[in-house]
Amino acid sequence: MEKLFEEFPLGTCRLRNRFLFPPIKLGYGNPDGTVTDRQLLFYRQISKGGPGVVILEPVSVTPEGREHPRQPYIHLPASAAELKKIVDVIHEEHLLVCLHLNHAGGAANPVATKTSPKAPSSFTCPASGQESDPLNEEDIKTIIAGYKSAAEKALEAGFDMIEVQAGHGYLVSQFLNRKINKRKDSYGQDRLLFAREALSAVREGGRGIPMIVRISGNEMSEDHGIGPEDLLPFLKLAKESGACAIHVGMGSACFSPPWYFHHASLPEKPQMEALAWVRRNTSLPLIVAGRMGRVERIESIMANGIADLVAIGRPLIADPYLIEKWKQGKNQEAILCGYCLQGCLHRVKTGQPLGCNVNPEIGSSLFNPTKYPRKILVAGGGPAGMSAALYLTRRGHSVTLFEKEVCLGGQFALAWQAPGKEKMKDSLESIERSLRSSGANISLGRAVDASTVKKFCPDLLVWATGAVQNIPDIPGLKNQHTLTSVEYFTKQKAIKGPRVLVIGAGRTGLEIVEKLGGEGYEVVATKRTDPIGSMMEMITRNLTLKRIGEMGNVVVMPHTTVKAFLEMSVDIEQDGVRMSLEPFQTVVVASGMIPTPGPDEEIRNLVSSIEIIGDAREVLDIFSAMRSGYELATKY
Repeated sequence: MEKLFEEFPLGTCRLRNRFLFPPIKLGYGNPDGTVTDRQLLFYRQISKGGPGVVILEPVSVTPEGREHPRQPYIHLPASAAELKKIVDVIHEEHLLVCLHLNHAGGAANPVATKTSPKAPSSFTCPASGQESDPLNEEDIKTIIAGYKSAAEKALEAGFDMIEVQAGHGYLVSQFLNRKINKRKDSYGQDRLLFAREALSAVREGGRGIPMIVRISGNEMSEDHGIGPEDLLPFLKLAKESGACAIHVGMGSACFSPPWYFHHASLPEKPQMEALAWVRRNTSLPLIVAGRMGRVERIESIMANGIADLVAIGRPLIADPYLIEKWKQGKNQEAILCGYCLQGCLHRVKTGQPLGCNVNPEIGSSLFNPTKYPRKILVAGGGPAGMSAALYLTRRGHSVTLFEKEVCLGGQFALAWQAPGKEKMKDSLESIERSLRSSGANISLGRAVDASTVKKFCPDLLVWATGAVQNIPDIPGLKNQHTLTSVEYFTKQKAIKGPRVLVIGAGRTGLEIVEKLGGEGYEVVATKRTDPIGSMMEMITRNLTLKRIGEMGNVVVMPHTTVKAFLEMSVDIEQDGVRMSLEPFQTVVVASGMIPTPGPDEEIRNLVSSIEIIGDAREVLDIFSAMRSGYELATKY
């Protein structure tokens, strides 16, 4: 790893190390494109950890190419002054700042642009369901002028570098891609023309400012993605146009979002093959991006010589001090990203600001030590209880956490067992290490009851006892071999086959269905409502449904209610039609969770202040549970 902390020349700049923070949509900005205090706080937090370059969230060179309603602007007269606020914050930490320029083309978001998307030729972006209109030559001239104007504003705002987005299925890539660009004019006859003009405009407007070019090493779409035959000439053009590095991601925003966002369940091999191909076909320095939050993986890539610099996005959101911890050899102190996309992408896609499952502090004001230290008892060691204990201890309170099980984690300890979520185990273990080193007292195998509270005599009781399975009232269910979702994941009971019924095909139910299907059981899953997999992060849900759809031994039945278990059949109702299924040897109940009972009257009479948080208050998700513990700490 020592090599990664050496200075590295990039164009006329010199990086303090070989790490970059890549462009990540935040959803923190104002709808009018102005910069908010929360954006400044976020970039200050990221800069504290010291990547060599911080690349800002994407900006579109014209308003018609925007992807998010809260993206910063670059096309207005005041844009340079607004962006300079972020530049100054990063420069205060003695880091370099890079402006990321894009135009989404057919991948643009009509909610953000207030108009239909436009592309080289008409096509439908499956991710948005929007069909684009063809750009005319006047449109193209306006966009090229936008690149030049944006580069001029980059200089005015004090940026040290510019990155041009030329991959991921966005506009430059759409022009390069013979599967999408069907134009008959010069921009179709020479598919490099638009890219050549865009890069030239940036060079002219930026007057020599170092330029990085971002591409997809592989857009991972055989039918719609750009192929090597179109990418190879562009790599040559990038060098001829004065690019100082190639930033290599994966996937397409329209046709392969899981690869674009580097979902945890995807194999690493295609990314490494794509990176090696780019390395063979250009002499420019390469920046690798995507799931780079583990030391072992970075060391392997650097040892094989297929990258020169490393972009770390989500892992720095999970722990802004990650790079510094690596530099100091304090790897065990790092909070690790689980690549789940739940707190980051899922929130931004649903119109909420970016967050993080394991770092509720990101984008939030740091709190000072308390002036009134208290003796605090936390009941429950799931994500809410762990978060509360960690942050209350950091505030300066004396905290003791009781957990009735023999291990910490609660629902978090079960989540990583789902297919494709194995990396979340690293996240849980890193949070537990952080909690244990915080100074909080932890007592396992002990539940909190009235005698405990009476003996402990806390100033504040934090009730974070989580949730329990909701058991539906179905005639005959008690006569079945039944497991709750918790019992399934904790292996408290064995599965009997060959036929298994899963009641509830929400997030947890689908994860159980996939595991059982993969183990060879004949599985039927029912859900009273639609959509299947509700509350799942979108990409995770789509990948899970795709894998389940390929299993011939699994049937998923939406709009289906289990009415009764009879001796020789199971009565169900689907869309108002009654029918029967053959008996099952096991029934797994995954029909949602309900909060555990709150503190009883005896406990309430023993302590003056009680706070109920996490699933014990309202059953949501890990992000919300971790956030509830942090927000509690801000109150005391």
